[in-house]
Amino acid sequence: MAKKDNLENNRQDLIAAVGKSAVGAIPFAGPLLSEIIGAVIPNQRVDRLTKYIKILEDKMSQIPEEIINDLKTDENFIDLVEEGFVQASRATTDERRKYIASILANGITDDSIELEDSKSLLKILQELNDVEIIWLRFYQVPTIGGDEEFRKQHVNVLSPIRAYIGADKEMLQKAALQDNYKKHLERLGLIKNHIRTDSKTKMPEFDRFTGQPKISYSDITQLGKMLLEQIGMTEENK
Repeated sequence: MAKKDNLENNRQDLIAAVGKSAVGAIPFAGPLLSEIIGAVIPNQRVDRLTKYIKILEDKMSQIPEEIINDLKTDENFIDLVEEGFVQASRATTDERRKYIASILANGITDDSIELEDSKSLLKILQELNDVEIIWLRFYQVPTIGGDEEFRKQHVNVLSPIRAYIGADKEMLQKAALQDNYKKHLERLGLIKNHIRTDSKTKMPEFDRFTGQPKISYSDITQLGKMLLEQIGMTEENK
């Protein structure tokens, strides 16, 4: 019983904290977010939401009051906010929380994107793990020697892992995972792979080890660029 009471107290503390955001430039946001939290978020995830709220409040406080007031009864906006909180309750890193908050804030302020589109981008973000997001960002500047600062920062993720005959089990597993990350990005339409072809026959070349077509190069799609921009992870924002 004590544990249950503690969880409920944590929830009430969180709702009270969110309610404080009603002071300032976004007077309606606190009560709105409080209601959403009370309705859709499990108790045990309040700690994650506390961190998310701080990030979200910082971004929303920079949005003019009249813009937010215009959205007060917009069902698409409410739906977007709810989706953001659900995903934030599962987010285990501050980076992920920043991505979610950025999509929400940009959905409000960016005239080039509709609220429904922002929710679609949130759904795509939900499909990606943090490693895959780093790989997507890599494909924004895939040239040799490009964006060295970012590559050095994430060298543990971006170092190529090649499967070869005679490689040990650990190496094969790591190579398989890295390959799967890239394939997942392609399946989601975020990057496009270009198959290497024989210069004489014009037929696809195949890898002897995997039996899969060889990739000549990969580049980011417009959807991939849009996602990076909306989560604030473009080359300009590094």
